[in-house]
Amino acid sequence: MTTRDTMELREEDITAHYPAATAMLTGLDHTPRIASARAEAPRERSPGVTVGARRFRSTTPGLVTRPTARAEGVRLLDRMAQDDDPLTSPLQATVAQGLRRALAIALAVGGEYARQTPLAELKKANLEGRLPTPRKLEFTELLAAEALAVLYSFANATAFLLAPHASEHVVDIGAAEELLTDNAPLALHGAIWELDQSIAAYAQDDASLVATVLAYAEQLMASVALRGQDAPRIAPFTAASWRVEADNLTIAGFKPARAARGTALTMTFKKPNEVVGNHIAKHQALRLAKMLMAYDFDRKLNPFAEMGGFVFTFMGDGAPGTGKTTLIQMMAGLLNDYCKVAGYPFRYQNFSIDQIDSYQGKSGQNAKAFISNILDPAVIGFGTIDDIDQIAGKRGNKQSSAGQQEVTAVFMEAFAGANTVVRGNCTFGMFSNYPENVDDALRQRAAARFLVDGPQTREDYIDILALLMGKNHDIPLGAHDLFAAQEMTRAVAASFEGHARPHEEGLLRIWERITREIGPLDTIAKLGTYLKAIQVADPRFTGRAIKNITDAVKVRAMDFELPDEWMEAPDLFLFKPYDEKLAMIRDMTRKITVDMVVQEINRYADSEFRYADKSDEAAITNMVRDFARQEEAKRRYLAGKAQS
Repeated sequence: MTTRDTMELREEDITAHYPAATAMLTGLDHTPRIASARAEAPRERSPGVTVGARRFRSTTPGLVTRPTARAEGVRLLDRMAQDDDPLTSPLQATVAQGLRRALAIALAVGGEYARQTPLAELKKANLEGRLPTPRKLEFTELLAAEALAVLYSFANATAFLLAPHASEHVVDIGAAEELLTDNAPLALHGAIWELDQSIAAYAQDDASLVATVLAYAEQLMASVALRGQDAPRIAPFTAASWRVEADNLTIAGFKPARAARGTALTMTFKKPNEVVGNHIAKHQALRLAKMLMAYDFDRKLNPFAEMGGFVFTFMGDGAPGTGKTTLIQMMAGLLNDYCKVAGYPFRYQNFSIDQIDSYQGKSGQNAKAFISNILDPAVIGFGTIDDIDQIAGKRGNKQSSAGQQEVTAVFMEAFAGANTVVRGNCTFGMFSNYPENVDDALRQRAAARFLVDGPQTREDYIDILALLMGKNHDIPLGAHDLFAAQEMTRAVAASFEGHARPHEEGLLRIWERITREIGPLDTIAKLGTYLKAIQVADPRFTGRAIKNITDAVKVRAMDFELPDEWMEAPDLFLFKPYDEKLAMIRDMTRKITVDMVVQEINRYADSEFRYADKSDEAAITNMVRDFARQEEAKRRYLAGKAQS
């Protein structure tokens, strides 16, 4: 493992480059070599303001294939303020300040690279005309490496400094092409020219301006990092790191510096004892909140994710009024409190129906932005999609809008796609009153199922009445041990044991037939036979269902309570090295038992049969209602005809 000695990038060295950076943003000439000019986005202009004329293209045979590019005047500051308002907006000024700061930091990093390598000496010799011929190749390679270092530092600093001003607006600008490595100034000129082209094509307001600059910075980082993989003499940059204390920014080779921003939550939090009933759902939410806190920000991995017991996606379903929103408030509140103690950035976001847009592609962009915000490896993330049956449309359903279909495609790819990487820093919860209306493939991407059934027993109803009544009364409690029924260990054990046999009628018939034929399900072969019988009855019970069941079993194997002291005193666990945290968790892991596997099979299959039964019953009810209407309409029609 490479170790780094972080050096300070002094503020005076950065500000010394402000005049040069300002000059680049004010105006420069650049002849594009690789990239071609983009079409300018249409803008609302005042009468009399004309758009630049089209470039002349030669029609002379033989000349048409010659490049006609010429030096173009690039005035980036004027481009950003290109509207009818003579005054620069606060966000435009912020972007300009960020770009100048990023350019100055990049030039300072270039200076540090030159001083740590023979480049500074060779530059001086070249200016004095005494550069030895045998060292010309070395000089060229060092200039190219410096150009890559400066370009990446510029893009990295830009993305970091402007991240706090990002919105949900997303722009797809394509790859960065004008990547020049002759020397650092020319490389920056090419980058500024291409950024100017992108702003002209995509930035129509302040929100899209920030989105365009951030998108270009990300694309430039990706292109430079790819070019730098095999670049000679780049090691002095990749092996070192520089710290900009004023910005809390660290430049460490081709590693993006993420601005870890948490969201300030204003929602009403609920304590676990304020959630009545829903024992298994509450239990799993508590466990998941503590699992997320085990995430290691240095390793960018969670020990639970490595061991296979991490819940990346889950679905909570239940009738209206059973406590889904309360469960969200409880889990978000726990994570918010844990992160405050540990000093971790926490990000919560809900994807709601107002994110569905009538413009083609916009809904998908909103969904991608939501996923990216929660997946950010620099934060602890919790994303929820409430009423997902209204937000994500069923494929093939003519009632679903194009925006809903886009959202379904994005969520399916993000939750279990070819490029999905589960680091263990975030989780996504889908909630619905009618999960049978969710697309089958999307619903099966929910690895865990939280049945939110609300209060069930007499004790539950007494507890919830006492809780919601508050304290402004003198009504005696009576013969009841308040909240004793909500004691987690006993309630959860009883709930899990209740799944030793299936609950749904269709699954229960399969269970009884299989156990009658092969006896108790106490071997892997018998369990597999049971699974196959379920698949015969419900073809949607595929290999993904088996994976979800085994993941749930692994979670049960790690169904232990991370001590509250570990959350209150981070040094006991949260701040320990990754390998030590992993060893501590392994010591607490339990053996997987047959009972665990049977219970999780029944829990998962019960949910699928419940969804199918509800869907079929709803369809039958609608058909019966339609037939009854037809019969009544026919009766009234014939009665009216007879009278006439």
